Amino acid sequence: MQMKIFWAFFKVGMLGYGGGPASIPLVHKEVVDTYEWMTDEEFQDSLAIANVLPGPIITKLAGYIGFVKKGWLGMMNAIFAAILPTIILMIVLLKLFAEFKDLDWVQGMSHGVIPVVGVMLIILTYEFLEKAKAKTTWKFIILFTILSFLLLAVLDIHPALVILLIIAFSLFRKEGRI
Repeated sequence: MQMKIFWAFFKVGMLGYGGGPASIPLVHKEVVDTYEWMTDEEFQDSLAIANVLPGPIITKLAGYIGFVKKGWLGMMNAIFAAILPTIILMIVLLKLFAEFKDLDWVQGMSHGVIPVVGVMLIILTYEFLEKAKAKTTWKFIILFTILSFLLLAVLDIHPALVILLIIAFSLFRKEGRI
């Protein structure tokens, strides 16, 4: 099991060029689809919690998932696997990149990542919405999305508070109070 944990998060670390947003769909693919360590709902919950906490999203997800699967050793294994590719690339490629950063193909490669990450996030969002639709209505989802946008963008409420409000709302709704 430790080797599977290492390999799953090592692949995420190797292929997650573009930072956290680019890596989230890769983590989802590994832990939900490939190894079936979590359900979609469990992954969504862990992603929501990881977004509230400070620090890089992938190390938080790796640490949590590794801990759930194999305790403290699994947590350390998953975090190390997730950051090892970055450590290697930083040491080996940083000087090369600095020398070639002004070349057109290097700049093009860097700019080409942005639309790929956008599409991956759209696909993940669509999949989450499809799962949410099975438990509620589109009217509720749209209303909830608009309300969340207003709280975050218009009223500038901290995302942690919005997530706490959503958790409280969900608990009251589950108990039939709302």
